[in-house]
Amino acid sequence: MPEVKVTKENGGALARSEVYFPTLPFTGLFGASPFKFMKRFTDEMDRAFAGFGPPSAEFEVWAPPLEVKHTNGNFVVTAELPGLAKDEIKVEVIENALVIEGERKREKEEKGEEFYRSERYYGRFYRSIPLPKGAQADAIKAELTNGVLEVVIPVPELNPAAREIPIGTK
Repeated sequence: MPEVKVTKENGGALARSEVYFPTLPFTGLFGASPFKFMKRFTDEMDRAFAGFGPPSAEFEVWAPPLEVKHTNGNFVVTAELPGLAKDEIKVEVIENALVIEGERKREKEEKGEEFYRSERYYGRFYRSIPLPKGAQADAIKAELTNGVLEVVIPVPELNPAAREIPIGTK
C-alpha cells in the first residue's frame, strides 16, 4: 500500500471552538458567540422578571393530612383543617366509606398610599376512607377543635380466624 504524507497548515485556520460555534463579524459589539449572547439575554430576562408572578406556595393543591388509627374498639380519623369552620366541612358515610369534604376560602386585602391589592384563594378537598368491617355508622361522632377534626367510629373487636402456617426447608 502506498504511503500518503499528510501535513498540517496553520495559516488561516479558525480556532477550534470557532469551528463548531462560529463568531459573528460584530463580536466586539456583543463580545461573544451568538450562543453566549442568547444565554446572557435569557439570564437577564429571568433576573428582570424574577419578582413578578405569584409565589408557588399559594397555588399548590391542598389535601388535608389525615391520621387513621384503631384504638380501644374505635376507628379514629383525625384531619388537620386549619382555618376552617364547622359549616365549611361535610362529614358523611357513603356505602362503606367515611367521606370528609369541604372548601377552603381565603381572602387577602392590602391597601397602601398608591396601591390596592386583593386576592382570593379557593380550594376544595375530598377525602374518602374505607371503613372496617362491622363499623357502626349510626354511632359516628365528629368534633372540630382548634382546626383539628376528629371522627370516632365504634368498631367491635373482630378476631379473625387465624391459622399458623409451618415453614418447611428443602
